Amino acid sequence: MPKTTTKKSKATNVKSVDKTKVLFATAEAFPFAGTGGLGEVAGSLPKALNKSGADVRVIMPLYGAIAEKYRQKMTQIFVTRVNVGWRNQYCGVFKLENDGVITYFVDNEYYFKRDKIYGEFDDGERFAFFSRSVLEVLPALDFKPNIIHCNDHATALIPTYFATEYKHAFGYEGIKTVFTVHNLEYQGCYPSFILGDVFGIAEHNRGIVDFNGEINSIKGAIETADIVSTVSPTYAREILVPDRSFGLSGILYRNKDKLVGILNGINTEEYDPARSKAIAENYSVSDMGGKRACKTALKSECGFVGDKPIVAVISRLAGHKGLDLLKGALERNDCIFDGIDLVVLGTGEHYLENFFKGQAAWRGNVATFLTYNKDLAQRIYAGADMFLMPSGSEPCGLSQMIACRYGTVPVVRRTGGLADSIRDCDESETGNGFVFDGYDVDSLCGTIARATKLYGTPEWNALVKRAMLCDFGWEASAREYIKMYEKLIGD
Repeated sequence: MPKTTTKKSKATNVKSVDKTKVLFATAEAFPFAGTGGLGEVAGSLPKALNKSGADVRVIMPLYGAIAEKYRQKMTQIFVTRVNVGWRNQYCGVFKLENDGVITYFVDNEYYFKRDKIYGEFDDGERFAFFSRSVLEVLPALDFKPNIIHCNDHATALIPTYFATEYKHAFGYEGIKTVFTVHNLEYQGCYPSFILGDVFGIAEHNRGIVDFNGEINSIKGAIETADIVSTVSPTYAREILVPDRSFGLSGILYRNKDKLVGILNGINTEEYDPARSKAIAENYSVSDMGGKRACKTALKSECGFVGDKPIVAVISRLAGHKGLDLLKGALERNDCIFDGIDLVVLGTGEHYLENFFKGQAAWRGNVATFLTYNKDLAQRIYAGADMFLMPSGSEPCGLSQMIACRYGTVPVVRRTGGLADSIRDCDESETGNGFVFDGYDVDSLCGTIARATKLYGTPEWNALVKRAMLCDFGWEASAREYIKMYEKLIGD
């Protein structure tokens, strides 16, 4: 358990001197707790921003699943009560510095000692509590931010609460809010009748969050945040189009002047084939021998024979990830699949889990792992030759960047962050992968055929090296965030 040197902290207002000060509010952050892309971003971006000269601190729930090795190093700095509608709930705040980033943890075991981060019956109440807590404890922290940076639906109520209740209160002067959409599909929608009972939002403010007869948390954040950002420039444009916005195109278009797209990066220290302990043999762009050893090891793990190119999928198994296209291609038994080995890693929709499990059972050149294991993922990144992301929509995507890092050539559909990070090698001398436009089986299979035709040639080897030399670290993205923050503070 965390140390319990409990003390009531006096409110302090620390004026910003030179550094941009940001409180990064998130439901998940690696290495403490995470389910995917947001956890990766929240675990890497604040560190990169601090290296760029900002003072960014993270605030997140204190989940019961957070490892004891971190909990032992935490210090409890503050205890208070927080209103959630008519409820008055305990709220503790713990503090930990890890890897150059200070993180505050909001403690309430009733809400956060759960098996899952999302998907509980009372998610609306849980994240209303967290959003309230972020604002309620702010004056008692040893840190006053210029900006509260909120992320996705679990923190989407923070800009709404701030704009309607806190903005002009003592101790909150001069603070601005940023809201980042990591995936617009998940909007934090709840029955309209719990507006006051659970969220504690006054009836005269219902219009801020009301949408299609429901409470829509992200709609409220779009309306009230000072800046709305997305995780790639292309995705920022795409969500203005009705069929890409999950119903919110009109709201977004009305607020398009505050919409910004900044491409995510990846943790290049964690994803480094020259240093990874998870792969069979280390390698680098100047010495690729280990890549061959990693492929041999992966073939053995998957039960593949021969020397076909290995095509990898590491993804949540969902139709909009383009896996319905891959399913269609395999169902029609397209001949392109006779010449490759396919490995699939992930969990998701049951019909896709069952389909890929069935394919692995009767095809000798398909291996399916219905799990998610980071070490196994790295072995696949390192051992595969191509990485397939035929997404119908993809706000940013990190997997294609990680694949490049491991010299595994991406084959992607031109959408969202895939369009911003992967250039077709037949369209540009600096191309780092293969890109197609049509969302159909023929486009998918034709692009895989293009890739397999080039495989094993000197041109392929040059393509692999170009992919490995791409800079997808957080430094460039951090500079863009700093510029966005500084402009907002100056307005």
